[in-house]
Amino acid sequence: MQTKHHIQRLLASEGIQANKHLGQHFLIDLNLMRLLIDSADINGNDIVLEVGCGTGSLTEALAGLAGKVIAVEIDRTLAQIAERQLADRKNVEIVNTDILERKNIISHTVTSTLNSARKKYSGRVMLVANLPYNVASPVMLNLITSDTNADAMYVTVQKEVSGRMTAAAGSKYYGTLSIFLAVAGEVKTIRTLKPTVFWPQPKVDSAMVSFIRSEEKICRIRNMKIFIKLVNLFMQHRRKMLKACTKFACRELAEINNWLEIFEQCSIDPHNRPEQILPKDYITLANLCCEYLET
Repeated sequence: MQTKHHIQRLLASEGIQANKHLGQHFLIDLNLMRLLIDSADINGNDIVLEVGCGTGSLTEALAGLAGKVIAVEIDRTLAQIAERQLADRKNVEIVNTDILERKNIISHTVTSTLNSARKKYSGRVMLVANLPYNVASPVMLNLITSDTNADAMYVTVQKEVSGRMTAAAGSKYYGTLSIFLAVAGEVKTIRTLKPTVFWPQPKVDSAMVSFIRSEEKICRIRNMKIFIKLVNLFMQHRRKMLKACTKFACRELAEINNWLEIFEQCSIDPHNRPEQILPKDYITLANLCCEYLET
């Protein structure tokens, strides 16, 4: 693992500086880095996805534990530095690309690399990363709801994002991220992090958070695609009443014309707002919608 001065020397050798536009805030507290790794409890059959590997500091430690480490870095120069630093680590693959092809799609290159690794390693697929601030939420959402799903996530994120990850219905930060994480597994805040543990220092506090996927919970959702569309329909109009939100339904959901009946069957007041609805009630709503669409 690399100290602040080590990272600074690596960047200076290439004549570059940390790019805040890309969310480059390097975690330089080695004790916290060890805490993140220890919390993940990685073994030699696990596949670890690291997003924003930077100069390869965390990557090096992950490589000593995991079967395979897929380290994604959008910055070409940083990716080259990481490749040189980890040249002797045969279980590390540096992927120089944007983790997101589009907002709702993980990079095809990353997906293909993960699928290849799955053929060799039968352990968990885990996201372990000091996530760049600008992609944290969409990356986690994709790894919950897409075919490229993660069994667990151990990440550092902005404190506000951690608040959205753990928020309860009716609270300030409750939203799509809160709902999808709640219905797919268990979320826990490991520790709050001050700006001083990063370089360059961000202007906000951060947090270390874990997520463990639960197949038992996932199996309660009859159709994930319908569930995603339903949650997005309502949370995009979170300040409106539920019955008013249904006017914006499109595609499959536009075929439903008995919303009031569905709300009644779920014991949900149609005058409530989407931000007041519990994650489990969104599952009930989505499953009833599926029943209607299948008849």
